[in-house]
Amino acid sequence: MTSLEEAETEETVTCLHMTFYHPCQEEKMMFRCLNFCKREQVRADEMAKFGRDSNVCRYNLVDTRVSRVQFSLQFYRKLHSSEYCFEIKNLSKRTKLTVNQTELGYLNKIDLPWRCIICFGDYQILAETQEGESVDYFETHLHLAEAPVLQERSLPSLQPIPESGVSSSIFLCRDKSPTEMDENEP
Repeated sequence: MTSLEEAETEETVTCLHMTFYHPCQEEKMMFRCLNFCKREQVRADEMAKFGRDSNVCRYNLVDTRVSRVQFSLQFYRKLHSSEYCFEIKNLSKRTKLTVNQTELGYLNKIDLPWRCIICFGDYQILAETQEGESVDYFETHLHLAEAPVLQERSLPSLQPIPESGVSSSIFLCRDKSPTEMDENEP
C-alpha cells in the first residue's frame, strides 16, 4: 500500500462566505475588526454572533447604531438528513433584520437560504453557503464589497463563463458609470 492509500480521507468543510457592505465604510471603518480574506474555523456547537460588543460577539462591527448583539448564526444538521444548514436569529430589540425579503423581529429566526442578502440599517451582507461534510466545525470567509450587494447581485446568479475563463460580471462593478464605445473601435 502507498502512503496515499493509507492517508485519512479528506473531509470537506461547510464554508459561509459573507460579503459586507455599508455606504460609509470608507469614512467610519465599521468593519475594521473583521478578518477579511482569511477563512476562520468556528466550532459546530458555537453560535457565531455579530454585533458591537466585542466581549460577546465573535464578529465585531464598530458602529454605535449596531446593537450590542445584532444577530447570530447557528450551524446545525437537519433531522433525518445529512444536510447541514445555518439558522439566523435576530437578537436586536431595536432593529429589524431582513433575510431576502423576510423581516425578522427580535428573537425571530429562520433557516438561512444557501444564497441570500441580510440587511439591517444601512448594512448589506451577501451570504453564500458552500456545502461540506465536517460535523466538528464550519468556516467563515469574510469579504468587503465596494458596491452595494443589493445592486451588484441583481444579475442572474449562475452566469455562464466564456471559454476564456473570465466572467464578464467581474468587470461590471468596476466602473460606476457606463462608457460609450464607437462600434468601429478595436
